Amino acid sequence: MVEYRSKCWMCPFCNQRNPFPPHYGMIAEDNRPPELYPQFTTIEYTLRKATTLPPIFLFVVDTCMSAEELKALKESVQTALSLLPADALVGLITFGRMVELHELSVQGISRSYVFKGAKEVTQKQLRDIIAINIGGHATGQNTPAGHATPMGGMAPGGIMPQRPPYPGAQMSAMPGPHGAPTGQIAHPQLPYNKFIQPISDCDMSINDLIEQIQSDRWPVPQGHRPLRATGSALAVAVTLLEVCFPNTGARIMTFIGGACTHGPGAVVGEELKNPIRSWHTIKEDNAPYMKKATKFYDGLGARAVRNGHVIDIYSCALDQTGLNEMRACFNTTAGNVVMGDSFNSSLFKQTYQRVFEKDANGNLKMGFNATMEVKVGGGLKLEGMLGCCANGNVKNACVSDTEMGIAGTCQWRFCALSPKATVAVLLEIVAQHGAAIPQGARGMIQFVTQYQHPDGRKRIRVTTTCRNWADFATQQPQIAYGFDQEAAAVIMARLASWRATNENDTPDALRWVDRSLIRLCQKFGEYHKDDPSSFRLSDKFSLFPQFMFHLRRSQFLQVFNNSPDETAYYRHILMAENVLESTTMIQPVLFAYSFSGPPEPVLLDTSSILPDRILLMDDYFHVLIYHGQTIAAWRKMNYQDDPQYGAFKQLLEAPVADAAAILQERFPMPRYIVTEYEGSQARFLLSKVNPSLTHNNPYAAEGGAPVFTDDVSLQVFMEHLKKLAVSSST
Repeated sequence: MVEYRSKCWMCPFCNQRNPFPPHYGMIAEDNRPPELYPQFTTIEYTLRKATTLPPIFLFVVDTCMSAEELKALKESVQTALSLLPADALVGLITFGRMVELHELSVQGISRSYVFKGAKEVTQKQLRDIIAINIGGHATGQNTPAGHATPMGGMAPGGIMPQRPPYPGAQMSAMPGPHGAPTGQIAHPQLPYNKFIQPISDCDMSINDLIEQIQSDRWPVPQGHRPLRATGSALAVAVTLLEVCFPNTGARIMTFIGGACTHGPGAVVGEELKNPIRSWHTIKEDNAPYMKKATKFYDGLGARAVRNGHVIDIYSCALDQTGLNEMRACFNTTAGNVVMGDSFNSSLFKQTYQRVFEKDANGNLKMGFNATMEVKVGGGLKLEGMLGCCANGNVKNACVSDTEMGIAGTCQWRFCALSPKATVAVLLEIVAQHGAAIPQGARGMIQFVTQYQHPDGRKRIRVTTTCRNWADFATQQPQIAYGFDQEAAAVIMARLASWRATNENDTPDALRWVDRSLIRLCQKFGEYHKDDPSSFRLSDKFSLFPQFMFHLRRSQFLQVFNNSPDETAYYRHILMAENVLESTTMIQPVLFAYSFSGPPEPVLLDTSSILPDRILLMDDYFHVLIYHGQTIAAWRKMNYQDDPQYGAFKQLLEAPVADAAAILQERFPMPRYIVTEYEGSQARFLLSKVNPSLTHNNPYAAEGGAPVFTDDVSLQVFMEHLKKLAVSSST
């Protein structure tokens, strides 16, 4: 409510009267600001006085890999450096058995601190060793954080060579004759630091350091894994940023080529005869490293969240690397995760370059160090949030006692934001059952997001929306009309994945999905009691059961044939992506190409697999082209190379062009697969289609290819759903 005469407005959330801000003193009914126009539900404000530091990128590079792999990785990192803004701050850590923190201020020589990988470096140790203080000056006074600078007027980030290092670290090169530089700080908000500097000042230095990185030279005995101290390296990175840049947007970009085998965070032993944990060993409680490693990485993730720092994991190896144990590092900090086979693959190279895409103004397409507060009006309470974020631990009267997802708060932290970042907010209706709903009453929700823009300014984005209240007893058609089955399917998938992750992947998540689907069909279906043939669902609900059918069979709930790392990766992407992409993960899209007409979408069913067809399947993680039996035979006979079969050549090229368009747009880049009838990789398609034809009923319908599976088909699933929905006993 706005009172133009008294120049006051009333907040609909707290019912408090507030005077107009000074710069809004001239508004009137014929001179309204954007906030008072209904179509402007989202307003973004730039706080010009609240400037922050430029974005910080700390590169953490694994050296326990082959020279070829390391060369490809170094090229990608150097390419990334060339894509960063000139004022971006960068740092470099490398690790194998030891962890090296590299100086970027030394010209002509390479100098670094070496930490034992077997130990976790604490904040106090890092301060003592490197003499880092936050924001101080070379005068010996206390810093804003309350820590005294080192004796002798040392500048923050300076080195004290006369001070003996603690036993866990040592200098890898003697300091030069000029000692540590003690120049004036160029910018009052940019503390001098030898290890994290503007890319414009250290471009040559950091590129030279990257060029000099070599594979870890520690000998690896036959039958053993390399000693890889991933946990210690991440601890050094988190501690360094924690000490130097608390509550400032930063990314720890971690590149790992194998599992951590040494020091804190180890997920597997050194000997190859002891394999890394699998789902079977986890369920048998025979994963000796898992609990301790998970606890360690959970702690690192919590520390990063407190300071607004992102942890990205770029994992490229043929075996598991420990993503399952590290999931708190990227789930809670909203970090990027890429899982591939090689750093030399186009999948990694192209995906990594897309991290640094820029908008029309030349700014990186990412936000940093964000908080989102959700405010609700009367009749609503907050049950929780589902997404890649962390609990802000701010509780008020709007927080529900019923908790789902990340709950118990009205504020959540996002260490990173992307243009496609999506979260689900779960609400509880607290109005008493049967209570009268006031005429025209609306439920109101407001999202207030504060974040650090890449241009160095703080921004506040406010989205305010409302929905009409409806009485289920008298307004069921209106409620049904507002049902978004795609969004509902994604929320169900996130909730089920959340439950599966936190309940050690028990079948309870599947049973919960089944019960929820049955209840929805009972409430919104049209049927006669105990008469399955009478069951009908309106168009607003007709796709929801098949979404649930494919969700039950998906990699989010079925861990068979997936490693724990793969499951952690898939669930992370589901929690981060938007509705359109998430529905593609749940129920892949299938397009058919043939001589009978233009490309067309077809059913995700075995009946769509025909000999004279080419199929293009997109399940988000894979883009697959499948050649039917006849098409594959013609292709092997090279008909496409004969000019008189130009139409066949065009038919082969059409799905390739469409697949390329998908690959160019998606992040992370999906795996591209070309296969054919009875090809080994056709399993990716056969595992996704509805098995209406199986080895048990190969003649159930005309055409199609039978699938060897014991899974029930969608038709059988729907028959059982109808029986349970109309039954008097359920």
